[in-house]
Amino acid sequence: MYQQVRQDAIMDILRKEGYVTVAYLTRQLHYSTATINRDLNALSRQGLVRRSYGGAELADPHSVKLPFRYHKMKTEKRLIGQAAAALIQPGDTVFIDGTTTTQSMAPHLTDIEGLTVITNNLALVEFLSGEGVDVLCLGGRIAEPPSMVCDAETVRQASGYRADKLFFSTGGFTADGVIGCGIRSPYRLLHKAMAAGATQRFFLADHDKLDAATEVRLFDFGQVEGIISDYRFPEETVARFPQTQFICVK
Repeated sequence: MYQQVRQDAIMDILRKEGYVTVAYLTRQLHYSTATINRDLNALSRQGLVRRSYGGAELADPHSVKLPFRYHKMKTEKRLIGQAAAALIQPGDTVFIDGTTTTQSMAPHLTDIEGLTVITNNLALVEFLSGEGVDVLCLGGRIAEPPSMVCDAETVRQASGYRADKLFFSTGGFTADGVIGCGIRSPYRLLHKAMAAGATQRFFLADHDKLDAATEVRLFDFGQVEGIISDYRFPEETVARFPQTQFICVK
């Protein structure tokens, strides 16, 4: 297969899936990891794809399908989820939004006594309820198959609850302190509703979200109690938000 034909095939797969791992492409196209990486690097230089550890996505971040986002930054998400769960106290009621980053908290929640979780993530509901955790599932239409729920009804229900803490993630953030999302994100009103009902708010994001999908400004770092990330923020950013806790997991 000629290089251009191979790269066209990669783009066809990415347009269908949004995000893929290098391993997935090697299986689909029957080429070596080195060859696929060279093609992805070439497509990245053309501005057609964004590289991430172990994979790539379309330069348009809105098209990455949910099942493939679970494969992105898995090690970082695991560390972030563990650090976030450590902030929860026995007896807490917490909002956990429907993102793959916050779902990484799940294995660390099962032994917290008296915990109540409010979420729009059906996969998280299934896991935690099976482990005996008290879970309230927000209703509404599926926004991202197969497990993320979000529409006006979801926002209405979330607005009726109060929680000790909110744990959430979004499409991106900036190094100077803006938390944002893509203009087509279905979750921005839900994040606002959850934030309004929570006593403390914690933002979770891996470094791959730096300067990505921030067309809509949701919050600045001064509006959250903590930032949990593998990205080490500049000292001037930390100094600008003295009331915000910056937790770096690396």
